[in-house]
Amino acid sequence: MEMNVLNMLIPMTLNGLIITIGVFVITLVVSIPLSLVVALLRMSKNKIVSSIMGGYIYIMRGTPLLLQLMFIFFGFHYVPVIGYAFSRYQAIFIAFIINYTAYFAEIFRGGINSIDVGQYEGAAVLGLSRTHTFIKIIMPQVIRNVIPSIANEVITLVKDTSLVYILGVSDILKAAKAVSNKYSSFSPYIYIGVVYLAITAVLTRVLNRIENKFNYFR
Repeated sequence: MEMNVLNMLIPMTLNGLIITIGVFVITLVVSIPLSLVVALLRMSKNKIVSSIMGGYIYIMRGTPLLLQLMFIFFGFHYVPVIGYAFSRYQAIFIAFIINYTAYFAEIFRGGINSIDVGQYEGAAVLGLSRTHTFIKIIMPQVIRNVIPSIANEVITLVKDTSLVYILGVSDILKAAKAVSNKYSSFSPYIYIGVVYLAITAVLTRVLNRIENKFNYFR
């Protein structure tokens, strides 16, 4: 029976892996740069802008990603002002991006606040513009400081991609569930667990190399 399980699981896993990796990559590519913008707006001296960003971050961090997925997919259809129904994939990408943008924004905000204000003053004495100072001097240090926290969120994102099953999208976890139900076997979950561990191992290695690259600031 185990061979039958593998014969059914492998092709379904490969198809599901495309969804898992797609959600993971698009979320990272969009949310990381967007989160830096949100972090800067959160630190704005304009109290209205800062409060709006603070409220957004609070809501995203204070509610489960699963609930956000369901609200965007099912809830928007019933909002009279909007009345628009997102497709499954639109709901997934929107929910993941706005959720992780909020988490990354707080990480970047903490990293920016950790930099001594004296560095801005020193750069100003040297005649450097604030923009040049931020991009060339501050940001490399911020990135170095936040990499461990970013890495934790990246690993969490890999596991959170399994939540897309709630909208009927076939990721690798749904593949395991389908095979497990068909053959009344728990082994598909074990195999998929190994797949998640393999993905995490690769990401951990990549993130460690990135962290080492920024160690020249130490």
